[in-house]
Amino acid sequence: MGWRSVVIANPAELTVHDRALSVTQGGNTARVMLEDINVLVLEHGQISITSSLLSACAEAGVAVLTVNASHLPNGALLPYLPHSRGLKVMTAQLALPQPDRKRLWQRIVQFKISNQASNLSQAGKAEEARQLEQLARNVRSGDPDNNEAKAAQIYFRGLFGPQFNRNQQRFYNAALNYGYAVVRGALARSLVGYGFLPAFGLFHHSEQNAFNLADDLIEPYRPFVDAGVMAHFPEEPHDDLEPADKPKLVSLLHGDITLSSHSGNDGHCTLLAAVEATVSGLSAIVLQDESHERLALPRMNFDRDEPFNPAQ
Repeated sequence: MGWRSVVIANPAELTVHDRALSVTQGGNTARVMLEDINVLVLEHGQISITSSLLSACAEAGVAVLTVNASHLPNGALLPYLPHSRGLKVMTAQLALPQPDRKRLWQRIVQFKISNQASNLSQAGKAEEARQLEQLARNVRSGDPDNNEAKAAQIYFRGLFGPQFNRNQQRFYNAALNYGYAVVRGALARSLVGYGFLPAFGLFHHSEQNAFNLADDLIEPYRPFVDAGVMAHFPEEPHDDLEPADKPKLVSLLHGDITLSSHSGNDGHCTLLAAVEATVSGLSAIVLQDESHERLALPRMNFDRDEPFNPAQ
């Protein structure tokens, strides 16, 4: 698995040479081995890229993300079913019983709300954190009470201010959307690498969404993006998200986090490594009929000085 995230934010010519990404800008050329890259973000409209490089990225398992006119990731080139047992994985994924899907969603929502509570606690919002901790404890199989949405109403206003909502056109929302999209791309890459069909989710099931499963698994990771945004931008800038801001958000993939373990022994790793562990755990559940507790998920650690240590 690659460990670098590469963001191309200026006009450039991208080619492949000796299994390395070659970036030429202003007469200067830099190279990065493809095997070291996990995510390549094309952040400028004047980037030329060869078809041979795209093919090499697919072979190396590199997720190539494109952006729209608002500079938010809007597309991903992912390896095409490289898993040696792809059909077996897909068949098992589609045959996963509904009760198992509901228990997995319960675990995902519990971790998400618990991580949100940790963020609020670190922000000095003790009462709001207590409310979310109670909601996390009360999540039932499949979350029929929609505790996830109830927690969101308390969480975002507690973390970003009482007037905040996710539909506003403002810097924090742009930064959150960008960070979420990068993590989503990393999850989609890993899911395809393990042979999953990312369009078939556990809870999300939109017919227009090619990454429903990634949108399921990203939920407990979202609070880490939130914490990273607050760490890098403690005061909200009045201007839009700038090119210089985006590498900081991509670097969240390499921040140090706590990863839960079904054995009860939590460990530390990068967010990117945690993504791989989450998908690996889901693979074991689908293929080996293991318990839903086998799904390794990120956990905000209340005992640490900071809830999340984003890479600088």
